[in-house]
Amino acid sequence: MTGEKITTRFAPSATGLLHLGNVRTALFNWLFARKVQGAFLLRIEGSDRARESDFALDTLIEDLIWLGLQWDEGFGVGGGGGPYRQSERTALYAQSYEQLQEQGLAYPCFCLPGELALARKAQLAAGRAPRYPGTCARLTAEAVMRFRAQGQQPSLRFRVPAGATIEFDDSVRGAQSFRNDDIGDFVIRRSDGSAAFFFCNAIDDALMGVTDVVRGEDHLSNTPRQILILDAVALRVPRYGHIALVLDEAGQPLSKRAGSLSVHALRERGYLPDAINNALARLGHTYDDPVFLEIEDLIGGFSLSRLSRAPARFSPAQLDFWQREALHRTRADDLWNWMGEPVRDLVPEAARQMFIEAIRANVLLPEDALAWANIIYRGPAELSQPASQAIADAKPGYFRGASEALARHPGDFQRFIATLKANVAESGKRLFMPLRAALTGRVDGPELAALYGLLGAERLRARLQSYLR
Repeated sequence: MTGEKITTRFAPSATGLLHLGNVRTALFNWLFARKVQGAFLLRIEGSDRARESDFALDTLIEDLIWLGLQWDEGFGVGGGGGPYRQSERTALYAQSYEQLQEQGLAYPCFCLPGELALARKAQLAAGRAPRYPGTCARLTAEAVMRFRAQGQQPSLRFRVPAGATIEFDDSVRGAQSFRNDDIGDFVIRRSDGSAAFFFCNAIDDALMGVTDVVRGEDHLSNTPRQILILDAVALRVPRYGHIALVLDEAGQPLSKRAGSLSVHALRERGYLPDAINNALARLGHTYDDPVFLEIEDLIGGFSLSRLSRAPARFSPAQLDFWQREALHRTRADDLWNWMGEPVRDLVPEAARQMFIEAIRANVLLPEDALAWANIIYRGPAELSQPASQAIADAKPGYFRGASEALARHPGDFQRFIATLKANVAESGKRLFMPLRAALTGRVDGPELAALYGLLGAERLRARLQSYLR
């Protein structure tokens, strides 16, 4: 790679929302490009414009920008390899089809789906790998004209040279070898005229100057076909690297069809981009330092050699861990905006900073911040079961002693606690837990000292006195 400008790419379709497996692929390509001062390209795949969704396209663009994965060339940005929407590149594919047919490397195939299914079934029954039997490989010009006269529209198949072997060095999985005879002639243009995925994908990568393709291992079997295509039309073959898939907690691959969690959904819920990037960067990739990393450090520690061949399993608990780490590092002003308008409507401006710092370690999402704003400024909606038990277990006279301590020290938490301790002769959990339960309806949450200051004497008095009886 010395002296060569590295160009990576992300090529999603606009038929659904980006799930975390998609975005991890984008992140790895972006990190690799940034690590080597290369370029990151965005291409929108899908040769059928009718299947695309404007909402999905707009959302994937927003998702990538929100995550900080800005592209250097491609869709919406421009560059020398456009257009960057596959559905607008039909004329370019037609040129390659014509070239391959002129060379005798592609031919029309009139086989019907049912006929192909029967052939595959027979091959499997005979213990052979299913591949095209070559039925139309040597049709005469007269036979082709006869089929067309009958109204049959052919697909176009690539003629795979017999007896050869395709070998390449995978950037992640090492040396790979595929026998041509196990591949068989494959379709590069469907009978409806649309381009097969691995055909237009390969042509686009070459024409757009992509030097390195890092993608999921489910595309590994496409690679020998793409190498054959690019060699046949005399285009440069990129380096390929195939990463292990991301599995969900049930061990199933993340996918749009399976309804896997989308980046859009996480963004709407309030997850932070740095949390998602830290979580995804470690799914199938190792870093020396297990702590939260800023984006510059994620770039600096990234290497293709650190990509694992074993499947990575996504854990919501791990994402939550990185979310808490990101929240810990978020500036107070940004955290205030993140909490949302409902919180800002409840929390007085004078208490803003105190509220943020009080609950920072006790929230995961904006909905948690709103819950604490409601507890503090409106009162707990109900007691949790543990809180109810803590109040029931309080020593007789506990809340009278607390009310007396508050009357003496309404603005000094430390002196209030010292007086309460003397009044009720308790310590540890039996001193603090009934107080927390009465004030918040919960037995967990922010430090009591911070809550004491936020609640103020009037609210403190009302909540304690409600338990005097």
